[in-house]
This record gives sequence, structure tokens and C-alpha cells, in this order.
Amino acid sequence: MINEQIDGGKEFDWGRTSADYAKFRDIYPDEFYERIAKLGLCVNGQSVLDLGTGTGVLPRNMLKYGAKWTGTDISENQIEQAKRLSKGMNIDYYAMSAEELDFPDNSFDVITACTCFFYFDHTVLCPKLYRMLKPNGRVLVLYMAWLPSEDKIAAASEKLVLKYNPEWSGAGETFRPAAVPECYLNDFKIAFREEYPLLVPFTRESWNGRMKACRGVGASLSQAEIVEWEAEHLRLLSDIAPEKFNVKHYAAAAVLEKVL
Repeated sequence: MINEQIDGGKEFDWGRTSADYAKFRDIYPDEFYERIAKLGLCVNGQSVLDLGTGTGVLPRNMLKYGAKWTGTDISENQIEQAKRLSKGMNIDYYAMSAEELDFPDNSFDVITACTCFFYFDHTVLCPKLYRMLKPNGRVLVLYMAWLPSEDKIAAASEKLVLKYNPEWSGAGETFRPAAVPECYLNDFKIAFREEYPLLVPFTRESWNGRMKACRGVGASLSQAEIVEWEAEHLRLLSDIAPEKFNVKHYAAAAVLEKVL
């Protein structure tokens, strides 16, 4: 995938890092999912479509709340991992881009997008979401990121990613609301917003895996660069991080309600 607004137009492919993504990026704390359910979203009796589902992290972890889930992702490798990890679960997965979706009108009560909404072409997607949602249906935009200005381990790891990939635009995240493109404000109203801090636990191994499976490393560097980056990152962590530690993150959510 190439997006001129992301990483200076450097090509990236999540399928290249799917194995690490499946192992190391299922990291959202229980509080993240509980807050969604307390909003009355993705719960029993609802049909939910998860855009950019990746390895199915959101459907797999929220299935216990009773909704019927469908997950889509542009990467076939990601969908293969999602199916593997969801074996025995009643979750449907499809490999297709968000812009290609063509589910029938009024198919879903909720459409979710977790840490992926900024990748999409919203001029194409917005009318599709409106059409596929049931009356009074809602779009739930979710985001979680580490905070390098507040966490020295995150800051050091970011600095190393930038050494190998200077155009990576995922660095320097700050506490902020979930972004909602202006085109949605014609057909949806923002019914709810929240932002809150989170502490996410890691070991050296799992944080290294989490960073390796980010867009700036595993999805875009050459294999030789990844090997070199990982060796240097593990040395860095042995110097600055205990075996177990928390990384400061924040989470953000925006609920868009369909306007009739």
C-alpha cells in the first residue's frame, strides 16, 4: 500500500508482518473492551462489521459480549491469521479493502474501526457505511497509541525506528481525540467522545515484538534491515528496560450516529 500522507509515501504491507502481528499486537487491556460494551455497542443482539480487522483482535476479544461479528481487511495474510486465531468462534472474515465493501443495505447495527480509520479513502467509504448501517446505526472509531513524551522506553524505541525509517509518520503521538474526517458530519452526528490513559504491560520480548510489528519496521523495512533493527532494539531494551514493565498509552473513541 502507498499513501502519500503516510510515511512520506513509502510502501508498506501489513501482510509481511502478519505472524508477528498475530503474536504481539493483541495488547488492548480489558478496560478498553469494557468501555465499548458499557456504551451499549458490540453487545448481544447486534450485528457488527469490523473494518481493518487485522488478525481479528477486536472481534475475538469482544465476542463474549454477544454480538455477531464480521471482520474485513485488505491483507489476505492478516485474514488468514484472523481465521486461525478465531478457530471455533462464530466470526466471518473477508479479505477486501474497506472501499470495496458491498454488504446489503441496513446490514449492521455497529461498524467499528480500531486504529485504522486514517488509512481509508473516506470520500468513497462514508456513503457505504451510511448505506450498510441500520437506522440509528453507529460507527465506532477507536484508537490506542503509546505516548513517547511520557514514556522513556517508548521514546527510545521510536528513535530507533526513525533511525532505520526516517519517513515513518507514526512517531510523536500525543494525547488527542479520535480523528473524524469532515465528510462524515453531513450524514452522521458525533454522539460521544472520550480519551483516557492506559498502562499496557510488556516484557522485553513482547515490546520488541510489538515494535517489530509496527508499520515503520515489519511492514516496510527490508528483511535485512529488520534483522539489524531487531538486534539493536534488543540490545537497547537490555540496557534501559527491566524484564517486565508498563508502557504509557492513551485510548480514544468517537461514536458517530447515523442521521436519518
